[in-house]
Amino acid sequence: MSNQQIRNIAIIAHVDHGKTTLVDMLLRQSGTFRENEKIAERVMDSNDLEKERGITILAKNCAVSWKGTHINIVDTPGHADFGGEVERALSMVDGVVLLIDAVEGPMPQTRFVTKKALALGLKPIVVVNKVDRPGSRPDYVINAAFDLFDKLGANDDQLDFPVVYASGLNGWASMTEGAPGEQWGADLAPLFDTVLAHVPAHEGDPDAPLQLQISSMDYSSYLGRIGVGRINQGTLKSPQDVVMMAGPDGVPQKCRINNVMTFEGLERRQLQPGDVASPGHIVLISGIEDIGLGVTITDPLDPQPLPMLKVDEPTLTMNFQVNSSPLAGREGKFVTSRQVRDRLDRELQSNMALRVKDTDEEGVFEVSGRGELHLTILLENMRREGYELAVGKPRVVFKEVDGERHEPIELLTVDIEEGHQGGVMQALGERKGDLVNMEPDGRGRVRLEYRIPARGLIGFQNEFLNLTRGTGLAANIFDGYEPYKGEIASRKNGVLISMDDGEIVTYALGKLDDRGRMFVKAGDPVYEGMIVGIHSRDNDLVVNAVRMKQLTNFRVSGKEDAIKITPPIQLTLEYAVEFIEDDELVEITPKSIRLRKRYLKEHERKKALREAA
Repeated sequence: MSNQQIRNIAIIAHVDHGKTTLVDMLLRQSGTFRENEKIAERVMDSNDLEKERGITILAKNCAVSWKGTHINIVDTPGHADFGGEVERALSMVDGVVLLIDAVEGPMPQTRFVTKKALALGLKPIVVVNKVDRPGSRPDYVINAAFDLFDKLGANDDQLDFPVVYASGLNGWASMTEGAPGEQWGADLAPLFDTVLAHVPAHEGDPDAPLQLQISSMDYSSYLGRIGVGRINQGTLKSPQDVVMMAGPDGVPQKCRINNVMTFEGLERRQLQPGDVASPGHIVLISGIEDIGLGVTITDPLDPQPLPMLKVDEPTLTMNFQVNSSPLAGREGKFVTSRQVRDRLDRELQSNMALRVKDTDEEGVFEVSGRGELHLTILLENMRREGYELAVGKPRVVFKEVDGERHEPIELLTVDIEEGHQGGVMQALGERKGDLVNMEPDGRGRVRLEYRIPARGLIGFQNEFLNLTRGTGLAANIFDGYEPYKGEIASRKNGVLISMDDGEIVTYALGKLDDRGRMFVKAGDPVYEGMIVGIHSRDNDLVVNAVRMKQLTNFRVSGKEDAIKITPPIQLTLEYAVEFIEDDELVEITPKSIRLRKRYLKEHERKKALREAA
């Protein structure tokens, strides 16, 4: 295959603007699937968590053929927390397809991924997606996209971008606007043709020394670690002797590639003996044991390593520790600190934006990531694999700049109904947010843009959904470090703490019902120091949740027999992590999520308070 027949593109967009759905349709229309083949919805979202939440977490590759050209497509995540994935994906493509929702227009995440793409000199193709939605306004979206590119410092060539109108869900695209509510095009052919016309073929010399940078990792129990990357120059066959270098200052390490594969549709095709992969090909290579992200695979006789990939620094830290509660080890398979540490080390091999540090305490690890979602997805995966652990409250990563403490600031965009504006603005003001822009859309909704300390966003999502009755959209993105903004008030309510071990009794719940909302239901096991509910006042209260009714032989007919209980709050991992304070932990096991005080005995809590004062 010569380079002329290869195009590499990444699909980038804000969350829920329809990237993965569009890739589905591109795969179907390029004849990748057989006529009678049964295909899953959003076929690129392959792991369970992605299917359940409807979001993409890992950047993934596939390839389609169109008019004899092999097009490699990388589907990228939209959430800011997975920025590390997007940056790696952009390092192996020659053009980007930027998807923008025809109703919402460019959002913060659009800005983030576009900035990265423009900085790399990639030329975008703008696809206005979902043009068949009621309220779609393609002209506004194109103007907003132009303004955004201009603000981000795009050059003239990048500002002269092609525009394609599309409906990813219904599988059609068009170069021109049609009438609202009608189908403007027959299929996605205009999009394929635009890609061929505007995305350059990779300029690489096949006769130069081999240069292949690893931009993502995979693992197979059969082949071991697999590196994925684009051949920059030179050619590759299997088997081949190469050297691996971590950047220009790295030490050359001799190794041998046993196996080379390329993408075809969703499958991987092994390179046959005698076949050669040339510049521009995205390949998977195996046989190198300690292959890592960002390393360059190059020619042993004339090594030419590329600089290592740079990834944004983590902004949020959490302590992961061994589960030490009285109920530990009942539900999980992996409960020791060694097992937790091994699992975190495994995650580090493919999760670029994660950092893990040992602390002075036995069995406690400090794990840093890009945001709450980044860390809770890791926890959710661990718990499904049978791990048991406890985690503390998330903390932001501070930096010292010229002797002054700086903290991460986020750019937050909220899209709300006008009636909820007062409450949301008050809540953000209390969290030290500064309003930078306000834009009503003329249809009863308003978009507010804030700059707010990352600390202020911990626990905000839940409050925000309550304030907007579930109709608000919030999206945030890391914007930089600024001087510390001062204290932010924490949770307003205290908690109800169990004073004894045992099982929750309905009778006791009835007595506690007017004290606050519960997290537990009858029959749940509890232990001393476990948090069973939210107190209706601002102080913590120790309660007896296992109290039985005193049975006597004296009966009265009356209404006290009927015990009324408000249904408990369903604890999700995100809610639990946002809810806790510094002296509390979330206990995570494969079957349950519990909240507890760090010190289970009351006298220990009082002693810790005295020492802190």
